[in-house]
Amino acid sequence: MAVFKSFRAYRPAQRNQSLIPALPYDVMSSEEAREMVKGNSLSFLHVDRAEIDFPVGADKYSREIYEKAKENLLALENTGAMIQDEAPCFYIYRQIMNGRAQVGLVGCASIDDYMNNIIKKHEKTLAKKEKDRINHVNITDANTGPIFLTYRKNTAINMTVSLWMNEKEPVYNFEADDVLQTVWVVDDTEIINRLSSLFKDVENLYIADGHHRCASAVKVGQMRREENPNYTGNEEFNYFLAVAFPDNELEIMDYNRVVKDLNGMSSDEFLSRVFENFEIKKENEPYHPTERHTFGMYLDKEWYSLKAKKSVINENDPVARLDVSILQESLLEPILGIQDPKNDSRIDFVGGIRGLGELERRAKTDMRLAFSMYPTTTDDLIAIADAGKIMPPKSTWFEPKLLSGLFIHHLS
Repeated sequence: MAVFKSFRAYRPAQRNQSLIPALPYDVMSSEEAREMVKGNSLSFLHVDRAEIDFPVGADKYSREIYEKAKENLLALENTGAMIQDEAPCFYIYRQIMNGRAQVGLVGCASIDDYMNNIIKKHEKTLAKKEKDRINHVNITDANTGPIFLTYRKNTAINMTVSLWMNEKEPVYNFEADDVLQTVWVVDDTEIINRLSSLFKDVENLYIADGHHRCASAVKVGQMRREENPNYTGNEEFNYFLAVAFPDNELEIMDYNRVVKDLNGMSSDEFLSRVFENFEIKKENEPYHPTERHTFGMYLDKEWYSLKAKKSVINENDPVARLDVSILQESLLEPILGIQDPKNDSRIDFVGGIRGLGELERRAKTDMRLAFSMYPTTTDDLIAIADAGKIMPPKSTWFEPKLLSGLFIHHLS
């Protein structure tokens, strides 16, 4: 039984709908952020990446950076660049990319649901990354970027959302980074209560993307509880900003691999080793897998298709049966010597949105070898979270990214 509630969002004034929202803080470097805000003083990157308002080289984890983020956020709110709804609302957020739409409901999830595993995880978090967002959330007193949640589709929720979209006009409708972004405000008390009630029938929510932001938001909520021992549970710090999408709306893209060398082997020696665990076929064109347990491989300017042999597939384990696991356990580690892909400098990861051409380019320049992957599915993600297990690093790539600065949830 999940808690998902309405809230009074701060959001861009309609005239600023395309000026304020920005891509999430963690998909760009400081240098890229500096370039992206040129000519746009309203960009939300001045809040999420406030180091861009300091000289190059400033410590982005210093207290003054977070204080600047707070100052910039309050400036947006206090000057009317952003407005706050008078009563708690839900918000419908639709993104259309390459003709495909995904529609989610924006609201607030419960830190208790996170702690009680009603909100399930599939990824470990790093203390350093958590600390950065804990400081950001705590000092700005706000969740500035939504957590990307999913749930098993619920027909009644879908119908309620669709009906509102069909009958009401959106408040925002603009394009950003080749994605059409559309938002409706759900401000009818009866519909708000219905949606909140329907989410009580949702057994679990699952973090699709944003594990560090989510863990940080929860820890700030716990800190506020310690500071307010007489809390009731209704205070805003007991909740965090999220967008919940039904699982059938989501598309997970492939997350491909490029490797620097052949671990001291010649190409023939390497291919001979690969053949121990995979069937190999030379292809006449760039190869993108079309089914599970198959892989594309680019070596010496030639494409190959690989098919995992039955001996290396364990369909009974939700983690072991993932293609990223099979490649890691049956090729990358035993043949190429990559034991810790998250920290090994000999391997890099390329989001599927970059295309197979990027794999070829990398293999011809700073790398030697590339693998194209069949995408992990939402069913895989849910099965692993339900089993209480952890996905291997770089298993999922979600597109489009949820914009920050469209909805702000204050903790007090």
